[in-house]
Amino acid sequence: MEDLHLLDTVERYLNGTMLPEEKETFLQLRRTTPEIDQLVVEHRLFLQQMDLYAGQKELMHSLHEVHNDLVEKGDIYEGGELNTKGRVLQFWNKYKRVTGIAASIAGITALGISILVTQLTPTAPFKSDLQELSRQVKELDTKTKVLSAEIKRSPKIPEKPNFTSGGTGFLIDRKGYLITNAHVLKGKGVVVSNNSGQELSATIVYKDDTTDLALLKIDDENFKPVATLPYAVKKGNFNLGAEVYTLGYPRDIIVYNSGYISATAGHDGDTASMQISLPANPGNSGGPVLNKNGEIVGILSTREKQAEGVVFAVKAKGIYQLLEDLKKNDTTYQNVKLPTISELRNMDREQQIKQVQDFVYQIKVYN
Repeated sequence: MEDLHLLDTVERYLNGTMLPEEKETFLQLRRTTPEIDQLVVEHRLFLQQMDLYAGQKELMHSLHEVHNDLVEKGDIYEGGELNTKGRVLQFWNKYKRVTGIAASIAGITALGISILVTQLTPTAPFKSDLQELSRQVKELDTKTKVLSAEIKRSPKIPEKPNFTSGGTGFLIDRKGYLITNAHVLKGKGVVVSNNSGQELSATIVYKDDTTDLALLKIDDENFKPVATLPYAVKKGNFNLGAEVYTLGYPRDIIVYNSGYISATAGHDGDTASMQISLPANPGNSGGPVLNKNGEIVGILSTREKQAEGVVFAVKAKGIYQLLEDLKKNDTTYQNVKLPTISELRNMDREQQIKQVQDFVYQIKVYN
């Protein structure tokens, strides 16, 4: 009985008939119970398949009715002898008419089959059921404020850049190397801005569309290398249900969100990524996912369009692989070192955020 009641609750959540108070309670249950969250995702997919099957049956029923109507009108025949009245005189005209009708039916059938195949075939990431978490960027200010002092824009940044996309990135090396998602970089020029609003020019060092990761380098004279990075980049595994949080730029100010790891693989069983139950919006692409110890375990990348709070992140070990590939191709990057010791252990969440936010950047890309 309890299982039936739970399924009924999930259905009411998915079809939007819950009262606001009940919905908030259920959302909290999803955040704290990975099994419930997974049930919601699986039941939504089940309902989608049922709707697809119903659409297929309706299409076949419509084609059957069209066929019967044509038989009744004498436009097509099902076995038996043909009506021979005026057969020789009417044959050519009848033939043309039936041919046109048959072609129309074939076209409708082919279209229906194409739609069904498209919906039933698993799609690649970033197509129909996933949304990239990059965002549109409109413009830059002519001047930016940094700790109440004004500085002029870097001469490397054009006066009126044509922006194409934006997202988030974070430092992985004290000398100004940042990681973000490859899909954020839909352009040639890059501007990054820190939590204080300072805009700096950056260049694309390495981009891997397969892993959806990219390395940037802040090449602005106003950038000063940092003494140390407070967080570590975790290469090893993580625990299902572990609490995580992220910082990013879905707006022009830094935004914090928290959740938990809800699956050890990503979309379509992708083992290079993980599933996280966490609110995320366009602009969060490339943002760091940190655990309670202040270790980066992932990089936010995409979310499911039809499921609230179902987000995917590239596992942090992909950063190690990206640097390894880069160093094989170009030995000048041998000195890029990832932070491996977290200084945030045993700090509460607010203290950790204060330490991390200065190293998380907004990314703005232009042609």
